[in-house]
Amino acid sequence: MAKILVKQVKSQINCPLTQKRTLVALGLKRLGQVVEHDSNPAVLGMVNKVKHLVSVEEAK
Repeated sequence: MAKILVKQVKSQINCPLTQKRTLVALGLKRLGQVVEHDSNPAVLGMVNKVKHLVSVEEAK
């Protein structure tokens, strides 16, 4: 299964609570943090919800 790297590039200040909880569910707690996840529909849906706060790239 493909892996993706998710990096938080914008602050979660002034974001709705649901988006803050989505970042925590992805494992992102601070700006600049990078986490690795499997590329499955659940994770991709969470990334889509906070796409303006994160950057995504394929892990090598």
